Parts: sequence; C-alpha cells; structure tokens
Amino acid sequence: MANPNPNPVKVVEVCRVTPQPASASKSLPLTFFDLLWLRFEPFKRLFFYEASNTALFFKSILPRLKTSLSLTLHHFSPLAGNLTWPKDSPKPILSYVKGNTVSLTIAEYYSNDDHAGHDHFHRLSSSDFLEAKEYYSLVPQLDVSHDRATVLALQITVFPNRGFSIGTAMHHAVLDGNSLTLFFKLWAHICKHHEQLATSSSLLADDLKPCYTDRLVIEDPLGLEAIYSKQWLDMGGPNNRSLKVWEIKSLPGSIRATFEFTKAKIQTLGQHVKTVMNSDSLHLSAFALTCAYTWVCLVKAEETKAVAETKGLLGEDGFVVALKAISEAIMGLKNEGVLLDGAESWLSKLCTVQGGDRILSTAGSPRFEIYETDFGWGRPKRTEVLTIDKTGSISFSDSKNGGGGIEVGLVLEEHLMGVFASLFAKGLLHTPLIN
Repeated sequence: MANPNPNPVKVVEVCRVTPQPASASKSLPLTFFDLLWLRFEPFKRLFFYEASNTALFFKSILPRLKTSLSLTLHHFSPLAGNLTWPKDSPKPILSYVKGNTVSLTIAEYYSNDDHAGHDHFHRLSSSDFLEAKEYYSLVPQLDVSHDRATVLALQITVFPNRGFSIGTAMHHAVLDGNSLTLFFKLWAHICKHHEQLATSSSLLADDLKPCYTDRLVIEDPLGLEAIYSKQWLDMGGPNNRSLKVWEIKSLPGSIRATFEFTKAKIQTLGQHVKTVMNSDSLHLSAFALTCAYTWVCLVKAEETKAVAETKGLLGEDGFVVALKAISEAIMGLKNEGVLLDGAESWLSKLCTVQGGDRILSTAGSPRFEIYETDFGWGRPKRTEVLTIDKTGSISFSDSKNGGGGIEVGLVLEEHLMGVFASLFAKGLLHTPLIN
C-alpha cells in the first residue's frame, strides 16, 4: 500500500507566472463569507491526467499549460495578489499590483522500485485505499506569514511515460470551491482551444469569466464583517492581525478512499424512501440521498454523536432519519428570514476544528462537474480533495465514469475505513448497493 520511497518527488523548476496581458491593479474587500475562513487550512485539490510520452510532455504539453495559465490569470489577476491586514483597515484586503505572480512548481515523480514494473501513476490515480500522506508531495504550499499571504500556488508533477498531476493550494478566504472550479475550467478551456482563441477572443464564453463586482453588493444586515473581524483580532490578541493559517494535523496512518454511487443506485435510494413513507416533505435530490447514506455509514462506523438523534441514525431507519434532517436544513435555506440565523456564532463553531472536534461537513459538489476539466488531453483520470484529511469533511463530486453518478471521498483511520467500506457495500436498506 505504501510507497517505499519516502521522497519520490524531485523539483525540476519553480516558475513565477504573471497575468498576460498585464492586468490593472485592483483591491478587493473580503465579505463576511470570506472572513470565516481567514486562518483555516488552505484548500488543496489534485488532478491526474494520462500522458504516455514524457519527451512530448516537456516539449509540447508543459509549454501549453504555462502559456494558458498566464492567459487565464489575466481574468483572475487577484489570484496573483496578496492578502494583507493593514493597521488602518478594519478587515483584511486582497490586493493585486502589476508584477505580482503565481508560483508554479514543475516536478518529476521517481521511485526506487520503478524497475520492478510498479506503476505508481496508476496506483495513485485509482480508487484503491491509500495512505493519505502519499499525496502530500504532489501539492504545493502557500507562502503565508503573519503579515502576508499568497492566495494560489500550483504544482505540475510528471510521472515518466505515464501521465502528470496538477496540484493546487488556495487560500479559502479568497476562493471557494465554485471559484476554484471556474478558474480550472477557464484554464483548461484556454489550453484546449489556444489556437482558436489566438484568432478570436469571442470564443471565450462569459460564463467562464469571473465577476468581481458581486461581492460589492452583498448585504450585511447583521454586521457580521465587524463581528468576525473582531473575533479574529481577539484570538491571540488583542489586535492580532496575523494571517498565519492554522496547521491541523492529520491522524498518522489515515487511509483515503473513494466510493461511487451510480445513477441507478441513487434511484434505488429514492425509491426506497418512497416505499416506506410519504416523501412529499423530503428533499430527494441526488446530493441529499447520497449525503444521507454516507452520513449514516460514517456514524455507524465511528459510533459518533451527531446533530440528528444518534439513536435514530444508528437504528434500522437511520437512512430516513438522516434524510429528514438534511431535508429540513435544505428547506430552511429557502426562507430568507432564517438564512443567517445564528450566523454570529458560525466562526466560533468552526474554530472547534482547531481543537480537534469533528464537524460533519462536505467539500466540493457534483454540480461542479469537476471531471469535465479537459486541458486538451482528455478528462482527468482522478481528482481528489486533499484537505479532507485535515478537516474530516466528506468530498462530493461527479463520477469519473459519468452517467449521473456521484463520487464520495473520505479519510479515516484504517480500521474505521474497513468498517465504513463494509457498511457501504452491504447497504443499510437490507440490499447491497454494490454488487
């Protein structure tokens, strides 16, 4: 399972990529949604792509990736900027000035046992159980200090004559999952259609371009910006303007695995609910159904306490109990009057993660269609959210196999992962979901 070479990645080059054409300097204020994540662990995602010719990779593929990245940063210039918290500012500011760059690391993956025929690219990009730490060397680190924080770093790692990976680390106070997906989709689009775009920029669809004015119209009726800013200042304060992110350690020997819900299996879950109860009041989306099922498997595996009544989740109808709780939460979002209920305490609740408490949360979304990120050499063979080994979140994405399926990713201690996998396969509905 584990790679016998403790340091298989060799750095070949570290590039500084500038937006081209050069963009005008700009400063963006952080909203209260952004401020929630100011000192949290950077979000990290990893893509794997097949490419069987290493010479061709360095001669053609890599130059195209670099050039298209520079062109993409023209539309996402703030990502080349820096986050600071000036003494005369009530909250942090994201600033970009001409000359700012994004760090791009180029590396190669080697292993002492390559001569034995081991295909590490296939191993790392498969759905088999892996030690979570095996991915760490494939993603970069953000340059973050108490006074300044970069917001995006990238790393391209080539696996000789097998393929390459693209790893990213991004500051969560500047980018959310949707924004990061938009960035990658635009980068991939420009890379794939570089020849056509060179003659006609009109081929760049508006829905691929970011809009920076949206944050200026976000209303803050509860004064959450001031509340969150003060809470950050008071942590280790008074007047603690540090931008240093927290380092949350993952459990030693933790295992990463991905599980798939096919469209047919999701429909089976929905039909089950309709046969056991009146489902008119339930939210039967694919996300709600798969989230409920995964939640109950996890609670049963860990025997943890949860927001919904623990006894109900552990019982025979645990799936329905979980689905009811998720449905109520989703339905509640439709009522604008309660959308921000309790928002004053959101930051303090999130901060319990630093203390080691587990918050059942999700990362990513099937709606992002992350497997459609094609740079011109095909869909990714695998994409992973690395951050879940620190946060304990459950990652969701569309399936690499397409067809309306959903992939769920988890990182657990090895013995717990075995229990979870068994529960997932056997099913909670008295019939297995996996043949």
